[in-house]
Amino acid sequence: MQGLVFTGHKEVELRDFTKPTPGPGEVVIAVKASGLCGSDLHQYRASDPSGCIVGHEPCGTIDSIGPGVDPRVAAVGDRVTIHHYAGCTVCDQCRAGWFQLCRRTTIRYGADANGSHAQYMLAPAVTVVKIDDSLSYEAGAAIGCGTGTAWGAIQRLGNIGGNSLIVFGQGPVGLSATMLATAMGARVIAIDVEATRLERAIAFGASAIVNATTTDPRDAIMELTNGRGASHVLETSGAAQAGESALASLEPWARVCFLGLGGAPVELNVRSLMRTQATIMTSWTLSIVELARCLEFITERDLPVSDLFSHRWRLDQAEEAYAEFDKQNAGKGVFLFG
Repeated sequence: MQGLVFTGHKEVELRDFTKPTPGPGEVVIAVKASGLCGSDLHQYRASDPSGCIVGHEPCGTIDSIGPGVDPRVAAVGDRVTIHHYAGCTVCDQCRAGWFQLCRRTTIRYGADANGSHAQYMLAPAVTVVKIDDSLSYEAGAAIGCGTGTAWGAIQRLGNIGGNSLIVFGQGPVGLSATMLATAMGARVIAIDVEATRLERAIAFGASAIVNATTTDPRDAIMELTNGRGASHVLETSGAAQAGESALASLEPWARVCFLGLGGAPVELNVRSLMRTQATIMTSWTLSIVELARCLEFITERDLPVSDLFSHRWRLDQAEEAYAEFDKQNAGKGVFLFG
């Protein structure tokens, strides 16, 4: 089989790999769709990437299972996505479904072990989550990370129904947040610097949009909230300026969650924030328990997750795909396998 490897400085290479064989407690997934995630770009741009097969948003079918796998967990032919981390499975965080917070060690697929930009992927059976037949493979891939990341952050904020939610950044995660929050009954105010992404935010349910290149986000938020300020905020872009605008826009008792992986730090002015009594939190993807709940929510409401994708590629188009994705001015991309 062929797998995609980052070789450094925005270079990619397709290499030949042996098809994996599942060991005890493992499965092999025949990948049907593998999403491109914004976090991939950190490795793509790096000078010394890991050398693993990249990609961590797989969706496909179970090709084979190893000894000891309960067929109720995974059986050949099941349609699945995965929670793309592996932990020790016995510490308190793993037992709660937070493999990425394992107290012993965490493996991130696509970074520490071979990922999903290949025809087949090896993973522990405990990471498998089944998807409904009504979901497309590409939708399942998105929910496994990008859309699931938005879900996890919204859960951190608490009940947003009936409230205004400010979403900074309308890339794939931000658009997912806009879609999910709208379905939960929130009024979403979407902020970005790209007009095309803001147009898509309207299509995903945003009640108002703000172009941060032409309008100060804080001024716009104050106007749109009748001078109250933001009560609930998600910062998905990772841009320091967006984070600072978010913190400057809070009303008393506001809740703000940071989930964007930016390069520049966001400075906190404790003196000014203290008067807001704000709750400031972070969110790192989601637990496998919440991944299952996110899949159920989207399936029951038939939400248009596949509409997140603006580009669909073959694996042999990987060079073109990541060059386009690196511009960060469109929607989500995905590799599709026959």
